[in-house]
Amino acid sequence: MEAASVVLPIAGTISGTILGYIARRNFFCTLSALEQYWYAGNSHGVRTWAFATAVAIILTQASAFGGWFEPTETFYLTTEFGWLGAIVGGLSFGFGMALIGTCGYGALVRLGGGSLKSLMAVLVLGIAALSTQRGLLAYGRTEVFDRAQLDLGFAGDQSIPSIVSSLIGINISVAVAIVIVSLLLFWIFREPAYRKNTSGIMTGTIVGTIVASGWWITSYLSESSFSPIQIESAGFIAPIADTIMQFGIVTGAGPDYGVGMVVGVVLGSALAARQADDVRWEACDDARELSRHIIGAALMGFGGVLALGCTIGQGVSAASLLAVSVPISMASILIGARMGLSWLLEGSVTAAFKTG
Repeated sequence: MEAASVVLPIAGTISGTILGYIARRNFFCTLSALEQYWYAGNSHGVRTWAFATAVAIILTQASAFGGWFEPTETFYLTTEFGWLGAIVGGLSFGFGMALIGTCGYGALVRLGGGSLKSLMAVLVLGIAALSTQRGLLAYGRTEVFDRAQLDLGFAGDQSIPSIVSSLIGINISVAVAIVIVSLLLFWIFREPAYRKNTSGIMTGTIVGTIVASGWWITSYLSESSFSPIQIESAGFIAPIADTIMQFGIVTGAGPDYGVGMVVGVVLGSALAARQADDVRWEACDDARELSRHIIGAALMGFGGVLALGCTIGQGVSAASLLAVSVPISMASILIGARMGLSWLLEGSVTAAFKTG
């Protein structure tokens, strides 16, 4: 076995351990942040998540500009944009996220603290993702969603800077990236109280740096390996499915960076929970809660594959590449999550669209 194949999962495990630890210690959870924002008027969690994205964009775009890695070699920047999958998958993922109370990343973090219902959610999510990728659900995916694609070959890839540059006929990719980051940072720090939130700023910095480092690590190992290595960063849908495959079936292909990250997040969370004396074995209270976790996880696994990512995969990793899929997928995820929360808390999906 060549060195790159050994280093890859180890690097992923180290990165995942940091992500799991920081999420457990500093309560970094996308759905929790959204709930605080929508129902309590507290935007600090959302701003921390947005800051992680901003840091990831800055570091990723700087490394691409410096020639450290080639963004177009990632699966997020192909010339075919699956718009239908982004919309339907995002809605499905968001609704499922509301049903189980967290995303795939959050479920792994909870698992590290002893949540057996999160173990159930992770297993169902992974199986649903496998089926959507390669199993029975893959037939519907290929016949319906894979056919509904927008050809962006005129731009060379599906990054927003490339599309804008192609439309106006001048390469202003750097300028577009600067504008996007500037607007994001302006919104994040326009609230005076958040400027003093050192814990949130530190968390966002670490998460964004880990995401950017994923591109560097996998790109470097890809160049030094004789075997093909997928250039990837943080994502917790397909990697969870791959982890289940690695534990259950010998395919000849060893674990990759994503599998290492999945294992690492659980380890990091377990370490943080142990340090805080917060390890608690917990299961579902009743059959109703169990069924909600099963259905929610299945929707997340199915939707995450269609949308090519989750709140971390699309919201931070793909966002760091400035992929055009991000605003569409994330808007769909947010709408789906709001609908799911409205159904759980107010008894009606339509309550999500009421004003006043």
